[in-house]
Amino acid sequence: MENFVVSARKYRPQTFDTVIGQKHITTTLKNAIKNQQLAHAFLFCGPRGVGKTTCARILAKTINCENLQPDGEACDQCASCKSFNDGASLNIHELDAASNNSVDDIRTLVEQVRFAPQAGKYKVYIVDEVHMLSASAFNAFLKTLEEPPSYAIFILATTEKHKLLPTILSRCQIFDFKRITNNDTVEHLEEIAVKEHIQVEKAALQVIAQKSEGCMRDALSILDKIVSFTNGEVTYSNTLENLNILDEDYYFKLLDCLTAQDLAGAMLLYDAINRKGFEGDLVLNGFAEFVRNLLVAQNAKAAALLDVVEGMQQKYTTTAQKISASFLVSSLNILNEAEINYKMARNKRLHVEMAIIKLNFLQQAIVMASENGGVLKKKRIDGPIAFREKKIESLQITQVGEGQAKLLIQKEVVPATNKIADTEKAEIGSNQRIAPKEKKLEGVTGHTLPKPSKQSLLDAIKAKVGRDYEVREVENPEPLEMEKLKAAWLAFGEKLLSQKQYSAANTFKVASLTILNEDCFKIDIQTVVQKNLIEQERMQLLYELQQLFKNRQLTFKIEASSTEMEALPAPLSSRERFELMAVKNPALKLLKEKLKLNIDY
Repeated sequence: MENFVVSARKYRPQTFDTVIGQKHITTTLKNAIKNQQLAHAFLFCGPRGVGKTTCARILAKTINCENLQPDGEACDQCASCKSFNDGASLNIHELDAASNNSVDDIRTLVEQVRFAPQAGKYKVYIVDEVHMLSASAFNAFLKTLEEPPSYAIFILATTEKHKLLPTILSRCQIFDFKRITNNDTVEHLEEIAVKEHIQVEKAALQVIAQKSEGCMRDALSILDKIVSFTNGEVTYSNTLENLNILDEDYYFKLLDCLTAQDLAGAMLLYDAINRKGFEGDLVLNGFAEFVRNLLVAQNAKAAALLDVVEGMQQKYTTTAQKISASFLVSSLNILNEAEINYKMARNKRLHVEMAIIKLNFLQQAIVMASENGGVLKKKRIDGPIAFREKKIESLQITQVGEGQAKLLIQKEVVPATNKIADTEKAEIGSNQRIAPKEKKLEGVTGHTLPKPSKQSLLDAIKAKVGRDYEVREVENPEPLEMEKLKAAWLAFGEKLLSQKQYSAANTFKVASLTILNEDCFKIDIQTVVQKNLIEQERMQLLYELQQLFKNRQLTFKIEASSTEMEALPAPLSSRERFELMAVKNPALKLLKEKLKLNIDY
């Protein structure tokens, strides 16, 4: 039985002219070859299946052709071209960076670069999926990529250019491949169908092109699968069946049910779709694309963006004129949200049905009103919103004299209300101010609130808090005197001694005090240990001193002398301890030499 070769390999382009959809790149490469202006490193980047590796192989074949054609193409007749077509060329080396991404693989490649080609002019190194190389491999490749020998040309191919280091990008001539358009894909598939004697419908090829999303390799693979499924006859219906794509007639029927607000019909139609084996996410995604095409079809300028099979444009245009743009835009929002949350839903069918219910009542939800020639959504609230107020007791402080303030206390009682009285509404006009009313005490009728009497701030506070709290006037701080400070200091030390904290008590006795300013004094001690002992008592000590001097800003600093720390000898190392012992006892060193001991210091 003859070995079957898939169309993606069988019809792989062998010359620049046969490359589909990359005219801007093939023309540049041919001109560079004709003018002998080849760069030493190329970077081909773009989506999958658009011809990056194919163009790299054609370039490698063309630059080594012995009989280069005037248009910059290879002759396909010389020994170099034949060896390339047979896969036996020694001047072309391909490296799959996805599986050979270590430093050792790149070093092996760099070692091969040192040897000149035995036949031909150039040695071409094609590194596919170069973004998979490790960072260390990239660094090992930099120098060779920047200054290769005159006979070496590197062609790097990747689908993710953003993952490459800037140092790699700056050393390469970059070519960006674009997705292949649907029209180019359909034309190429038609040519292959003629060569393979396959009966195809153009509508079926357009569906295949849409499904491939600009990837020629995927389009050819899909065609091979459908040909095997249909035994050589590719139609629109069996293509939809094989690709698990819902027919657009279902979407038109569903739209008719939604616009007529026929919820039962829409639910039954979705049930029929579900019974055919179509998952909910396919329905949501397909219907969203259908609504998008309707939105595009409403504007004649955007007709080029209408991505539908041939013969369906007129039906889309006619249907789009009957649907409002607001309905289509809101439908897209609902479908997009439903598709995003589809994976998280436990009941998938109910999730899709809820989206259909929202779409069914969408026209009722969008209640439109005309105002000043414009279109806007209907307001949901026309009147004031009721709110509840609480009692407010306001305090007013007026300046009377230097250092003195008097408090005006005024109670304002506002009853809790849930609506505005009709009489008050009548008094409020559009440009009318509300006259101040007399405020009455709660529960008392016919008596107005007495005018506030002038009193001191302290009396006002006492009257406000009552007798539950004791209000004291703030006392002026006492000056920081050395005698009083030393007495308090020694008293605190005696307190520590009574608590059997002997080390801390002795530290307080030997410490020296110095007043720096009215809010701070300094403590001089000898060691860091004494400093830590005082720090442990800082909070309690400050509290007592601040209470004594009536000064909450009072604080202190601690300074420890470093003389004692400098006087301490540094600890000896193991070697120094042994040498010191050997000086005191020479027999120890003699024993080490006679026994040839190797001491581990």
